Amino acid sequence: MNAAADQTIPADLAAIMNRLGQHAAAAASVLALATTGQKNDALTRIAGSLRARRVELLAANARDLEAARAKGLSGAMLDRLALDENRIEAMARGVDEIAELPDPIGATIAQWTRPNGLDIARVRVPLGVIGIIYESRPNVTCDAGSLCLKSGNAAILRGGSESVHSSRAIHACLVEGIVAAGLPAASIQLVPTTDRAAVGYLLSSMTDYVDVIVPRGGKSLVARVQAEARVPVIGHLEGICHVYVDRDADLAMARAIVTNAKLRRTGVCGSAETLLVDAACAATHLAPIVKDLLDAGCEVRGDGAVQAVDARVKAAAEQDWHTEYLDAIISARVVDGVDAAVAHIGQYGSAHTESIITGNAATAQRFLDRVDSAIVLHNASTQFADGGEFGMGAEIGISTDRFHARGPVGVEQLTSYKYVVRGSGQTRP
Repeated sequence: MNAAADQTIPADLAAIMNRLGQHAAAAASVLALATTGQKNDALTRIAGSLRARRVELLAANARDLEAARAKGLSGAMLDRLALDENRIEAMARGVDEIAELPDPIGATIAQWTRPNGLDIARVRVPLGVIGIIYESRPNVTCDAGSLCLKSGNAAILRGGSESVHSSRAIHACLVEGIVAAGLPAASIQLVPTTDRAAVGYLLSSMTDYVDVIVPRGGKSLVARVQAEARVPVIGHLEGICHVYVDRDADLAMARAIVTNAKLRRTGVCGSAETLLVDAACAATHLAPIVKDLLDAGCEVRGDGAVQAVDARVKAAAEQDWHTEYLDAIISARVVDGVDAAVAHIGQYGSAHTESIITGNAATAQRFLDRVDSAIVLHNASTQFADGGEFGMGAEIGISTDRFHARGPVGVEQLTSYKYVVRGSGQTRP
């Protein structure tokens, strides 16, 4: 056990967590050398298990939903938690897509020969053991475990208490596939307790075993992880995403994109939280876009110009520009052109995902060049901020960090590299 271990944690819980770490470290050594065929076989079997056990998965999820409703969780949170036939199939399809991806491990990123004859290659390797802490979305159990497996990493998963039954049922599918393919059952482990002390121990007292922590959840969870973790963290604090409607935007396109960006799924981190409309097109574009949102049941909080187009618009406070609602609420304001939109995003955004709607290629390029976010889009919904939509099969999350990984964290982003140097007897003078 690490010397910095939290002395307040019960001894039995510390023993459980340390065993998870020991087993994960041993599994990581095997996974680092596993063949592409072995990993893909496990993934294919996992996808089959998810489909075969869908009745069990739905029954487990129903227990979680019943408890969540009794706790009074919001509609958006219930949506994040819920599974149905389509979502289970989407999970399985995502695993199949991960299996089809190129294996990053062992790939040569760069190679060159020095004048002295040394051949130097930069080669991808796994990170090792990845601890993943997440909240109510049970599909993260599948996505995170599968991505770690493909990238040769062992995973220790700690899901939220709201999704405990769903996560356990999904984890059983993962283990079934892994074992059937001849890989260690401990390749993907699920923390077996909902005790919050386990999270603190994972963050601060398992540095002997855990190499990286990835949080996926709300602001309070990610802030805690970033504050307490004693190993590197890959994650984002919040997703305050913007859609800017430029003066050269096609109105029909703008209406469709804004409504989709906000309301397709309000509880995902790529949901638009702020609408910016160019003053030069406000007279024609603002009212219909705002009406679409209001008529669809979205609360709009706007500045004076936005309030003037519809009596149902509520006044926006300063805090609204800083808020990730994760609900059917959006803040809206009129800005003086693309540079003002970029300035607003720079002041209030969280460097997650921003979209410009315009028919002017030069304006679009100006926005794409100047907005410093992990994902920037032109004429597309922010809801595309998703590893699966990027062709990554799935993702663990969207990173807003500027080191190691940025944007969707998929298979390649869960690797590091080492230098392999081949000589023919060279010595250094």
